[in-house]
Amino acid sequence: MKSCKLLLLSLVASMLMASCGTTSTVPITGRKHSLMVSDAEVLSLSKQEYTKFMKTAKTSTDAVNVAMVKRVGQRLANAVETYLRNNGMASEIQNFAWEFNLVQDKVANAFCMPGGKIVVYEGLLPYTQTEAGLAIVLGHEIAHAVAKHSAEQMSKKMRQQYGTQIGGSVLSAIGLGDVSGIASAVAGQYFSFRNLKYSRDNETEADHMGLIFAAMAGYNPEVAIPFWKRMAQGNGNNNDMFSDHPSDAKRIAALQQQMPEALKYYQASGAAVKATTSGSSTTSKSSKKTSSRKTTVKSKRR
Repeated sequence: MKSCKLLLLSLVASMLMASCGTTSTVPITGRKHSLMVSDAEVLSLSKQEYTKFMKTAKTSTDAVNVAMVKRVGQRLANAVETYLRNNGMASEIQNFAWEFNLVQDKVANAFCMPGGKIVVYEGLLPYTQTEAGLAIVLGHEIAHAVAKHSAEQMSKKMRQQYGTQIGGSVLSAIGLGDVSGIASAVAGQYFSFRNLKYSRDNETEADHMGLIFAAMAGYNPEVAIPFWKRMAQGNGNNNDMFSDHPSDAKRIAALQQQMPEALKYYQASGAAVKATTSGSSTTSKSSKKTSSRKTTVKSKRR
């Protein structure tokens, strides 16, 4: 009798979780995933966290690099929006209010919150070296937002919450469930947009999409390989067994496989970035000085 009840609870739980979810298609890759939290809920939480972060962060005083981050970011944003319009996803554009900031921090890191709130740390610039290199990173971060990876991770936590509640209490106490309430609980207890660890699959997907976005914006995607090799030297991440990120070797191998596709987008864009083809750096003198000391710079994987 117990086994029958457990089976019934499991079936009902599956039905509840399925009924609460909406199917979303990831641009570029075409992968489908079920999301249990709405765009409005995620954007609201993201806006709150972003506002708190910017109140405490020290924005960069390097006018040249600040301008570069905004220029490269907006160029990518324009390319992404054009792609969405041309591929029947124009409604998704309303979810983005792009903002690009460079903050004072020696850690090599960047993040993009849902809604297009992008933050780059100054410590990343010695690794990117050129505008095209920066475009590879920003493309990756923007991809997380466009693919709704944050909502996907939150949905996984919510399903876990549903499972725990259903397994430990009477089903009638749950009913159809308070989705927004559970979303808030998940966000408060487990979730941080700027420190979120995505799955390896999400990271690999963001690499792929980011490479294409950079190429669409007219940045040579081939710079992705030397960029990630520089990051590998700074990270020493050679084993992905206990990591949410793919190993450096696997990441680079995957990008090399995707390069022919990216190059088609790059050629179709009709715009090559001079700084990329000449190999010259577009960062300011202050960043070049930092680059010469990059062995002391900590890098944080995104």
